[in-house]
Amino acid sequence: MANKEMEVVKGVNLERYMGRWYEIASFPSRFQPKNGMNTRATYTLREDGTVNVLNETWNDGKRGYIEGSAYKADPNSDEAKLKVKFYVPPFLPIIPVVGDYWVLYLDDDYHHALIGQPTRKYLWILCREPHLDDEIYNQLVQRARDQGYDVSKLQKTPQSDSPPEGDEGPKDTKGIWWFKSILGK
Repeated sequence: MANKEMEVVKGVNLERYMGRWYEIASFPSRFQPKNGMNTRATYTLREDGTVNVLNETWNDGKRGYIEGSAYKADPNSDEAKLKVKFYVPPFLPIIPVVGDYWVLYLDDDYHHALIGQPTRKYLWILCREPHLDDEIYNQLVQRARDQGYDVSKLQKTPQSDSPPEGDEGPKDTKGIWWFKSILGK
């Protein structure tokens, strides 16, 4: 099943996709803190058609974040295959790291989404709200399974009932959480 070509959403309206998305579940990643909570991404469309990406997570009461950009992998395709680019280390942007961001499912209301990439090493379930109905969650997990993902690796992301806004609370230095996560902390 893993060799099957993944089905990717076509015709995504990027303007509608912009805004805040909460991470409901994901495959663990060495680029995120192990105890992160209230993890979310905020997307903002730039004048040049690229997307500003702000990924945030809270760990031990501190906000960690990294900013990057996203752009269509093939400007002539209507498939929702994007490239995301971050610089590492984030606090001293030297080396660009580019990854795939494929929209595998998006509901008609742009309320919840399934995001993956061709190696199937990364998977995210996103929602416009910090909590997602169990029935919809299970449907998204099944969609991921149907796309060849080993969903046993999927872990729910803790989200509070009232997630922090902006950069309230103690602020971690930009990208320090990324560095700590590489060291396994």
